[in-house]
Formats: sequence, C-alpha cells, structure tokens
Amino acid sequence: MKIVFMGTPDFAVPALVALFEAGHEIACVYSQPPSRSGRGKQLHPSPVQAKAEELGLAVRTPKSLRHTETQAEFAALNADVAVVAAYGLILPQAVLDAPAYGCINIHASILPRWRGAAPIHRAVMAGDAETGVTIMQMEAGLDTGAMLRVVRTAVARKTTGELTEELAKLGAAAVVEVLADLPAFAPIAQDNAAALYAPKIDKAEARIDWSEPAEVIECKVRGLAPFPGAWFEIDGERVKLLLAEPAEGSGAPGEVLDGDLTIACGTGALRPLRLQRAGRPALDRSDFLRGNRVTAGAILS
Repeated sequence: MKIVFMGTPDFAVPALVALFEAGHEIACVYSQPPSRSGRGKQLHPSPVQAKAEELGLAVRTPKSLRHTETQAEFAALNADVAVVAAYGLILPQAVLDAPAYGCINIHASILPRWRGAAPIHRAVMAGDAETGVTIMQMEAGLDTGAMLRVVRTAVARKTTGELTEELAKLGAAAVVEVLADLPAFAPIAQDNAAALYAPKIDKAEARIDWSEPAEVIECKVRGLAPFPGAWFEIDGERVKLLLAEPAEGSGAPGEVLDGDLTIACGTGALRPLRLQRAGRPALDRSDFLRGNRVTAGAILS
C-alpha cells in the first residue's frame, strides 16, 4: 500500500521500520518539528524523523495541520492509508478523509480503556493486570474510532519504560498484519460507556504521598519510571524512586524502619530498589546507601 506515516517519539519507530521492511511504499513521513535540547540548546530531529532520513524517506515537519495549504499538500500524496503512532498533532477532518482508506492509529491501550495522551502511564499507575495495543480507525473524537485489531500483554511488575518498548513492538507487528489484508479486519465499535481517559502526567502527581497504601505507591513508582520519576525528599533533597518492592513492616507514613531503607506507608511498607539523586546517575539501593546514610526512625517527606 501507499502509506503516509505520522509519528514522533521512540514508540513510533518500530512501526515505521516494520512497514518499510514489509515492502509498503512510504510516500512521506510526518513528524513534529525538531526541538532544542542538551547543551547549547541545539535543534534535534525527533526519533521518527531521524529514522526516516536514515531510511531515505521524505519527511515533513509542519507545526500544525490546520492550514489549507498543508492539508492540500497532504492530500496530494494520494495515499491509500495514513498510519499514525504518537504523532502529537490533531488531525483535522480534511486530513482524516484524504487517504483512500482513511487514517489508522496505533494506540497503546486496550480501548476504550485509557483514551488520551498517557495510556501506558495510567494503566501501570492504576494497577491494571493487562494492557495492550489497539489498531483503530481514526475519527474526529479522541481515540473513539472503531477497533480493527487488539493485542494484549500482562503488566506484571513492568515499568512504563519497559511496557513502552514492548507495546511499540507489538503495535508494529499488529499494524503490518492489518495492512496486509485491511478488508479482512471488520471494524468493531467501542463501548463509550466503558471509556476511561488518560490525561498527561502532571508534575504534581510525581511526589510520593507516604500515607497511601504501599501497593498504590509501588504502582505509581513503576508508572512514572523512567520519566518523570516518582520522588520524595531526604533532608530536603529530592530523590527519585525508580523501582521498589513490597516489604514487611509498619510505622508512621514515611518512617524509615531499618538500615535497609524499608519505608512505612499508610498500610504496609516499601523497600526501594533503585534511586536517583538530582543530577546524579541512578543507583541500586545498596550503592545509594553507601553514599547516603539514612538512619532508622527518620521521617521522609
């Protein structure tokens, strides 16, 4: 098929590569404009743009798709279908309607659960037993389109970072499967009454509240790892908690229970496994404690 691919972050790269290797004609790749980062605030292309250029594909990086001229340029590609994966820009109706088979999206949840911007984070933070990828036909609503293919996987004790990599690969394989015989995948309408929304992560959510149950905090820790990272304070210094495990013990919320940094929660306790001080590399607990003495009885905030 003749495809326009639309994506921006690392999550979208496996799908682009899989479609290219499957022999589809990638007429053009759309990605968000290069952003400034690092020392000197140099412009850097998105992961999708970088991979597309490596593959020798044409790339466009409009700031918006709302302009008539931009929409006309998109329509002139005469694509059979557009494949969208974490693109980050709203697709106007003129863009949705331009390809012969419309636009299909690789969405990182089992729809209609976790529509919106942060489905992987929200699934982990909510303690969901499973998540997955939905290949869906796009329409004007936010992730409301009919479903073509759903692939599931267990959340287990995975972090958002680990699940993002896994779901990117599952989504890549699923979209190749769908486009190999698109008419064979009958659209299934979503149950709007069962919809849950996954808003962007607010920085205020990342602070750990030790009065919450240990299992809730542990899910938050995995859900916010590696970015933005759940955090707490030791003697006024912010420390990210990137991984933790349930532990035996009880005490006042935030109380350090032993020399192994077991921390009391509202119910139960947690033992950190991986921590990171501001501006420092992430460390396993034993290495962290060698450079950061935290005594039993201390109250963390």
